[in-house]
Formats: sequence, C-alpha cells, structure tokens
Amino acid sequence: MTVETFSTPIVAPGPTLFERFAPGAWRVFLVLIVVAVLLIFIGPVAILMVTSIRPPSGIYYIWRGSEFTLQNYVEVLQQPQILHAMFNSFVMATLATVVSLGVTVGSGYMLSRFTGRIQKTWFATIYVFRTVPYISFVLPLYLVTTNLRIYDTYLGLLLPHIAVHVCFFSWLMKGFFDSINPSMEHAALIDGCTRWGAFRRVALPSAMPGIAALSILSWLWTWNEFLFALILTGQRTPMITSTMAQFVTETGTEWNLMSATAVLAMLPALLVTIFGQKYVIRGLRM
Repeated sequence: MTVETFSTPIVAPGPTLFERFAPGAWRVFLVLIVVAVLLIFIGPVAILMVTSIRPPSGIYYIWRGSEFTLQNYVEVLQQPQILHAMFNSFVMATLATVVSLGVTVGSGYMLSRFTGRIQKTWFATIYVFRTVPYISFVLPLYLVTTNLRIYDTYLGLLLPHIAVHVCFFSWLMKGFFDSINPSMEHAALIDGCTRWGAFRRVALPSAMPGIAALSILSWLWTWNEFLFALILTGQRTPMITSTMAQFVTETGTEWNLMSATAVLAMLPALLVTIFGQKYVIRGLRM
C-alpha cells in the first residue's frame, strides 16, 4: 500500500511595485521625500535670511540682483524697543523655565512614585487642562490679569506660561521617573534616608538628562511663544515675537526690517538648540 503525500509548493514573493518600475526606485523615492521635507523647512528660513540683507527696493526680487546690505540690522539694533523686547523675552523664558521646572520635577515624581486620591486628582486636573487648547482661555486670562492689576507685567505673563508648562511637562517627567528603577531609592530608605533624601540623592541625579532636555524645550517654547505675548503684554513688557508686528504700518509692511528682527530673534534659540542638542537627545532616550 502506497501513501501519496502532497506538499504545497513555496512561492517566492514577487517584486514590489518599485522594483518593477526600476531597480532602486524606492531609494530614489525616499530621497525625494527627504529633499521635499527639507525644502519645506529650510526654504522659508533661507528666504527670510536673504530678505534681511536686501534693500527695500529689492525685497520683492530677492533672487535677482546683487544689492545686499547690513543696514537693516543696524537700523533694527538702533531701535530701543527691539532691544527691550529681546531682553524681556530672555528674562521671561529664563524665569518660566526655572520656576516651572521646580514645580514639574516634583509633580512628575509624585505621579510616578505615589498612588492615592491626591495623585489621581492632580493627574485628572492636568489631564483636563492639557486637553483644552490654551488659545481658548487667553481672553479669560486677559480679564483676570486686568482685574488683578498685573496686566503687562512679568507676573501676569509668567503665571500662564508656568501653568502651560506644568500641565505638559509633568507628563514627560513622569515618564522619565518611570524609566528609573526605584530599587535604588528603596535601598536608600533602608539605609536611613528620608523620602526627600532618597529623591534628592538618588532619583534627581538619575533624572538629570531628562530635566536638562525639558529645560531646553521649556526655554525655547517660551522664547517663541506669540499668543500670550500678543494678548497679555503692552508697552511696558513687550516680547520680541509680538514686537515684530510694529513693522506692519498703514503704508505697508517693512519686510526687510521685519526679516532682520526675525533673524536676530532666531539667534538665541539657535545657540540654545546647538549647545543643548545632546542633552535633549540623551533625555528623550531615557
């Protein structure tokens, strides 16, 4: 008696669409996508930089002609309101980063290491406020700061920034502390440390890459923020992002001066990004 066996032949997968089209076509497609993305991000910056060194007569023909000048930067730097706005932005970004991190680090550690009614209530609170677009409560903030007589002051602008930072960065700090093994803290508690001592000597040093990354992101967000700067400030504490609007006049827009101001505003953020890039990458890898 013979037993017949049947085997299913193995069929090799056929060539993909890109392989049928041309060898290595998928690589060309990926390269084109990368080039298109780079043009989308780099193109406006290149136009901005070229416009900042063009005379008023050549701003609409930036790729033609050979007239370039640094007079736009000289004229911008001679305006006291521009320097005042850049100083205010630097102070506000630094204060908002320092104060918000002081709250956020403790908030993230509490959400990561403790469970209870207080922690659940706090988590639900920041969750609700984080889901609401902050543009929706700009008008109420304007009314509150006006009634409290802190409109157009550092305090009136600092408090909304801290609130936004705490609601967003508490989530990130919780993730950083979740990635740290709590066994070292338990060992410190067994050795006689208090909870505060274990946090300060064990958890906090381990979370320094994440704290450094959040500090850079917080500083950049505050420096580049526009809506709060536009609504909650006036003549006393103008920010650099809202001060650029002064070049839009009834007779037209001074694109050359606005572009020069924008390039000057980019320099601090660029320097912070270059020197803090490794800390951001290290912190996000935690």
